[in-house]
Amino acid sequence: MSAGAKPGSKVRWAILALLFFSTVLNYVDRQTLSILATTIQADLGIDDIGYAHVVQLFLIAYTLAYFVVGWITDRLDSKLALALFVGWWSIANMVTGLVHSAGQLGAARFALGLGEAGNYVAAPKAVSEHYAPHERGFAVGVYTAGAMVGATIAPPLIGWLALSYGWRTAFVATGALGFVWMAAWLVLRHGQPSQTAVGAAAEKPSIGAILSDKSVWGLALARTITDPVWYFYLFWFPKYLGDARGLPLAAIAATAWLVYLAADIGSVGGGLLSGRFVRRGAAPIASRLRVMGMGACLAPLGALIAFQPSLPVTYGLAALVALSHMMFLGNLTTLAVDRFPQARVATIFGLIAAGSGIGGIISTQLVGAFAATRDYGTVFLVMAALHPIGWLIARATAGKPVEARQ
Repeated sequence: MSAGAKPGSKVRWAILALLFFSTVLNYVDRQTLSILATTIQADLGIDDIGYAHVVQLFLIAYTLAYFVVGWITDRLDSKLALALFVGWWSIANMVTGLVHSAGQLGAARFALGLGEAGNYVAAPKAVSEHYAPHERGFAVGVYTAGAMVGATIAPPLIGWLALSYGWRTAFVATGALGFVWMAAWLVLRHGQPSQTAVGAAAEKPSIGAILSDKSVWGLALARTITDPVWYFYLFWFPKYLGDARGLPLAAIAATAWLVYLAADIGSVGGGLLSGRFVRRGAAPIASRLRVMGMGACLAPLGALIAFQPSLPVTYGLAALVALSHMMFLGNLTTLAVDRFPQARVATIFGLIAAGSGIGGIISTQLVGAFAATRDYGTVFLVMAALHPIGWLIARATAGKPVEARQ
C-alpha cells in the first residue's frame, strides 16, 4: 500500500469514523420529517394522503438517484463526491424548515432523496480504495451501523429541538450538522488508495459489459427481494405492536432500541466474521456468501411471530431478524466491493442499491394493504421466505469479475 494508506494508519480509521457519522446524519435527516409529521401536518394543513405523497416523492427520488450518483462518484472520487452529496442533502433538509405548503414540502423531500442516495455509493467506493479484503467487511459493517445509531438518536434529538425551538428549527439545526461534517471530511488528507485499489482501477469495464453482467442484476434482485424485510421491521413492526398486540406508544418507544441494537451487532459482527474467514485463507466472495447464508438461515425464524408468542419472545425474534438482515446486507455490499473493479464500483453499486428502493416502493404498498385488514400474520410468513430466496440468487450469480474493456 502507499504511504498514505498503510494498514492500521490513523487516516484510514478517521475516514471510517467520518463514513460512520455521515450515515448517522443521513438517517437523522431522513427521520426528522416522520418524527414531526403530526405537528407539520397540523401546521401546514396536510392530510394523511398528502403526507403519503410526500413520503413517496422521497422514495422515488432516492431510487432514481442511484442510477446517477454512482457514475458521479466514479467520475470524481469518493472524497469530493461524498462532500457534494452531504452538502446537497443538508441544504435540502434545512430548506424543509422553510416550507409553507404540501407542494413545497414534497419538493424539499424529493431533493433530500436525490442527495441521500449518494452516501451509499460513495462509502463502498471509499472502502474499496482504502481497505484490504480482510478489512472490508468490518469497515462496511461499521458505517452501516451508523444508520441504526441515527435511527436511535433521532427521536430524542428531534423531539428536544422541536419542543425547545419549534419544528422548523429542528430541520435547520440537523441540516447544519452536515456542514460541520463536511469541514472535517475535506480537511482530512485521505492519502492514496491501496495498491490493490490502484491495480483494480486499471480495470475499467465498459457500460455495456456492466449491463450484461448477470451478477450486477443478480445482486440488485437480491436486494429488491430482501430489503423489504428491513423496511417492514423498521416502519411497520412498531405499528404491529400497537395494532395487534395492544402496546401503548410509551412501551413501544421504550423497547424499540432492542431491534436497532441487534441490527448494529449483525452489521459489525457479520463483517468481522467474513473478515476472519478471509484471513484464514478463504476467498473473499465465498466468505461473504457464507455469512449471508447464515443470515438467510436465521431470518426465517421471524415467521414464528405470526403465531403471537409472548412479547419477550416476539422482541427476541424481531431482534434476530434485524441481526440476520444486517449480516446479509453488510456482506452483500462487501461482496460487491470485492467483486467489481474499483474504477466502476460506485456506478455498479448504484444499480445494485436501486434494487433496494424498488423493493421498498413495492413492498410498502403491499404491506399497507395487509396492515389495513390487520393481517400481519401473512406478512410475517411471507417475509420469512425472502432471505433464503435472495441468498440463492446471490450465490447463483456471484460469478467471475466483469472483464476490463480492452
